[in-house]
Amino acid sequence: MSRRLTPRGKERRAQLIAYATERFAADGYHPTSVADIVDGLGVGKGVFYWYFSSKEELFIEILRTSQKDLRRRQQRAIEGVDDPVRRLELGIRAGVLWMAEHNDLRRLFEFARTEQTFAKAMRAGQTVLVSDAVEHLKAAIVEGRIPDRDPESLALGILGVTNVMTTVYIDDRAEAPEHVADLVVAFCMEGIGGHR
Repeated sequence: MSRRLTPRGKERRAQLIAYATERFAADGYHPTSVADIVDGLGVGKGVFYWYFSSKEELFIEILRTSQKDLRRRQQRAIEGVDDPVRRLELGIRAGVLWMAEHNDLRRLFEFARTEQTFAKAMRAGQTVLVSDAVEHLKAAIVEGRIPDRDPESLALGILGVTNVMTTVYIDDRAEAPEHVADLVVAFCMEGIGGHR
């Protein structure tokens, strides 16, 4: 649902997204109802349906905006860096630190990957992240900085390693995010041959 929003409308929409994110992360997507969201914010259902046609649309918007925010963080981290290997390192680090700061969103990403209704939305965001990494990997291959391998498979590997290691080391082992970022960067860069 696309509406032209006033500044107040944008603020209300952002409140709905933020509160729903907290509820979905704490209680799960399926147990959380539209009524739970509007009751928690102290607004009527009409307010919800002014901005979103359904709970599903709201959840997809949470995924979309979160993935865009993650990508923006990575882009800021590599801005002005000419070395493609360094851009990969900085992008991976920025991704790990973003996920550490947004545990609730990371949990929602994990859920969405396994839920048929949302898997397509997750894949769309992941495709953009992978294509970003492919660009840097191709540049590193052309410069002879890493071995000539399939950049897409390398990018998918980086994404998978980043997701799993971040979840295990931060959620299960309560490691410091900076330490986890170091581990993920080292593993990914050694795996693609960026450090010889």
